[in-house]
Amino acid sequence: MLRAKQSIFTFTTKQRLHNMGQAATGLLSVLRRLKNSPEQEVRILLLGLDNAGKTTILKQLASEDISHITPTQGFNIKSVQSQGFKLNVWDIGGQRKIRPYWRNYFENTDLLIYVIDSSDRKRFDETAQELAELLDEEKLNMVPLLIFANKHDMTMAATAAEIAESLNLHTIRDRIWQIQPCSALTAEGVQEGMVWLCRNIPTRRK
Repeated sequence: MLRAKQSIFTFTTKQRLHNMGQAATGLLSVLRRLKNSPEQEVRILLLGLDNAGKTTILKQLASEDISHITPTQGFNIKSVQSQGFKLNVWDIGGQRKIRPYWRNYFENTDLLIYVIDSSDRKRFDETAQELAELLDEEKLNMVPLLIFANKHDMTMAATAAEIAESLNLHTIRDRIWQIQPCSALTAEGVQEGMVWLCRNIPTRRK
């Protein structure tokens, strides 16, 4: 079982620009490195509360402009295809009225990404409850879980260890999981999280 590790990052402006430049390559470079069979198709579900940063992360993965982001009222999907490898990322709105419809997208999910706002401690209980309900879903049984601890660079951001405790990640026994501190705005940590996901595509789908 993977364990959450506390990470402390200090970035200069030069480092941030370098990180943004690296992220600009999008997932294509990751897929080329990690592709291990032709015509492989992977379905990734991207969930989390509203304002967690899901859509910004999705646009970073697709190397799209993030200067104007609006709340997702339904869903966004981005597909990247390279050398027979197709990655479909489904971003579903996180508003309370939309969450009951999440289950409509569970079918055939290979990988689950859950995004949390590391700086919004008042909503940790709410996001923990939503995650717990997701992990109880039969259609998501055994699906590898990546938690993006977004906005980790903000002053009030909780550490990876604090988030793992709040989300009760230590109780997860039916799947592998990883918590990845990141910043959707600068793309710091996003590629690292996606590399982990691609390395943990379920065997049944390979």
